[in-house]
Amino acid sequence: MGKADLIGGALWEQYSRKVNERMTNPRYLGEITEEEAKAMGARLVIADWGAEVCGDAIRLYWAVDPETDRIIAARYKTFGCGTAIASSDVMAELCIGKTVDEAVKITNLDVERALRDDPDKAAIPPQKMHCSVMAYDVIKKAASIYKNIDMSAIEDEEIVCECARVTLRTIKDVIRINDLKTVEDIIHYTKAGAFCKSCIRPGGHEPRRYYLVDILREVREEMERERLKEKVEVKDFRQMSLIQKHRVLEKVLDEKVRPALLRDGGNLEVVDMKENGTEVEVYIHYLGSCDGCPSGIAGTQMYIEEVLHSELDEKIRVIVV
Repeated sequence: MGKADLIGGALWEQYSRKVNERMTNPRYLGEITEEEAKAMGARLVIADWGAEVCGDAIRLYWAVDPETDRIIAARYKTFGCGTAIASSDVMAELCIGKTVDEAVKITNLDVERALRDDPDKAAIPPQKMHCSVMAYDVIKKAASIYKNIDMSAIEDEEIVCECARVTLRTIKDVIRINDLKTVEDIIHYTKAGAFCKSCIRPGGHEPRRYYLVDILREVREEMERERLKEKVEVKDFRQMSLIQKHRVLEKVLDEKVRPALLRDGGNLEVVDMKENGTEVEVYIHYLGSCDGCPSGIAGTQMYIEEVLHSELDEKIRVIVV
């Protein structure tokens, strides 16, 4: 069988040398019999899994020490493309020596990274990443059989990106924590959508329940509603006592200003606040990389004032000391 027979000549250069080696000379292809498992003093676990996307299927064999729950040996049989063979082979190798609970933590990203020649270069093209998902799912199936529990009990979070195994909760949290505004930001922070791209928007490789464009829109709308609600609930800034003004101002700085400074290794502290007629003077001191930075006197100072004007009152003046 030639290279073109395995994955197509036009795509060949997008596959790593390790993928080629595992496809043509798999190390763990085969089965473990009941007799072999018994000779090792182990319990035999056999799990089957199929991928609806491409029609691939895998059967995973584990020999597990019942006293330690450690996987002594692993083998597999697979019916699928070359990527599925290579991924299954590495998956079986990664399982050996781990406990069942440790093996469940192996993801298809771990499998893909193990197949790389260069740590910074993907082992397979993005459109074939879904083939390695099978390796992750069959591990969960084997673990559920060994533990005699339903497979859903092992992972009950909703998966948005099958390729990178990124959950809905993770994506929502990352959008909020980092104030993400674009799908590209989500991909950069989580790797969701970086591979087959089916989860970015409808019309991709396979239909999904959740799409990044919809999640981003919904979370941003929620964040805006929460922001408007907070503004309504806070009484007029000008009517507050100086102590109340300081508390509200610190809250705005924590939510709207400091995260941006911290990303660049900086920060700020409010050293004093004074009321000067109708104007409130806020004296700040920069910390970390912001301290002594020329842009801190102009650009950053202006940005802070704009945020405080928008969130609290236009009569606030920021003074750097």
